Amino acid sequence: MKPLICIICILFCMTGAISAQEQAVEPTQNVVMIIPIKGMIERGLLNVFKRGLAQAVEEDIKIIILDMDTPGGRVQTTEQMIRLLIDLPDDIKTYTFVNKDALSAGALIALSTGEIYMAPGSRIGASAIVTAFGDMKEGDMKEKHLSSTQALIKSAAKHNGHDENVVEAMMRMDFEYKIGDKIICPAGQLLVLTDMNAHQEVTDGDKTRPLLSAGNMRNMEELKKTLGIENATFITLTSTTAEKIARYIEMLSILFLAGGLLGIYIEFKTPGFGIPGLTGMLLLAIFFWGHNVVGLSGTGEVILFMLGIILLIIEIFVIPGFGIAGVSGIVLIIASILMAMIEHPPSLPWYQPPTEQLEKAVFVLSAALVLSFILVLLIARFLPDTSIFRKIVLEKSLDGTDPAQASKNQADLIGLKGIAGSSLHPAGIGEFGDKRLDVIAKGEFIDKNTPIIIAETHGNRIVVDAV
Repeated sequence: MKPLICIICILFCMTGAISAQEQAVEPTQNVVMIIPIKGMIERGLLNVFKRGLAQAVEEDIKIIILDMDTPGGRVQTTEQMIRLLIDLPDDIKTYTFVNKDALSAGALIALSTGEIYMAPGSRIGASAIVTAFGDMKEGDMKEKHLSSTQALIKSAAKHNGHDENVVEAMMRMDFEYKIGDKIICPAGQLLVLTDMNAHQEVTDGDKTRPLLSAGNMRNMEELKKTLGIENATFITLTSTTAEKIARYIEMLSILFLAGGLLGIYIEFKTPGFGIPGLTGMLLLAIFFWGHNVVGLSGTGEVILFMLGIILLIIEIFVIPGFGIAGVSGIVLIIASILMAMIEHPPSLPWYQPPTEQLEKAVFVLSAALVLSFILVLLIARFLPDTSIFRKIVLEKSLDGTDPAQASKNQADLIGLKGIAGSSLHPAGIGEFGDKRLDVIAKGEFIDKNTPIIIAETHGNRIVVDAV
């Protein structure tokens, strides 16, 4: 149990030891916050974004510039970032510098800021809602997701002085976007604007205005001069090392979960405690730590998970059979993993998690279980034939005989009856007269002193069944 206790201690230390480090500056009216929006928009980025806006409000920073280059990302994360921008005080001015892409979710976030500037060759648009399985199919569910998200973006865009029809054209292919007699984007296409046509002049009623972009800037330095803030103090928000690592952990949740569950499964199916168990616990520790850093899981989820593991250990090694302790352990483990992937808004009861996040968490857990099952099959099929496996398996038995002869001798044991000298969960000791052999239960676990019979032998592996 010592390795398991060490893993538990490491897990708690990792969960509580890492916290985001903020840049402290003296409050002043002449400070500008630059927040990079780079790469995929996911929950790891949301935590950094939230920290930056909170710092700007706390330190009375009046100008925020989003330095954007993103292909898009998660819809729900995008909505949360937009709501954070909407909730900023009215005296804080927000800008987006598109350098080089503000596609999909990035375009929606840009439309939630006051002014948009674009670098040469940059693009903005193409914001149709897409799921993990591709573009959402037609029907009530698509319309539900699309309408609710679109209403939020339209409200934010209108509040910041942007044409709300731009949102419609970026998100709906069946919408024809035209201003006066000029068709900007025909039906059947999603609106994507380059730096040149986003800044084109259009006549809207009796007014002439830029279509979307307030100007084209070669770089951030030119934008600073245009805004008249080149002499300001600039704070560029940076992710901590922990936050950078956590972003990748959160994106690769399925792999860490699958590896962790596979390691624990192999450990429970083999006697003792070794590399599979340590590896599994380490991968799950990384999983919980990463989700803790991005603001999803906390100590509560870790405690639930460890309670579940402890209950399973008690069920397997202490209590005969499989009952309440085992079932409770499995329930706690599943609940802790799901809770670690869900950010619970204070406005909802604890028992009512956000539907979309719950669906995503269930999908990740299900995918991890399927992947771990496939890995079990692959290991069972191919591992014995690998050079690595042959290096760790004895080519000669302890008495120097050929392994084939040893296997033949083991096969002679089939049909031999005895009793379980220990609980077989599934491995343990079988007593056959004056012989004590290492055996593995076939099927369900077998309690101590239960009559058993040797049903199969596979090399040195002896499989028994209850009589």
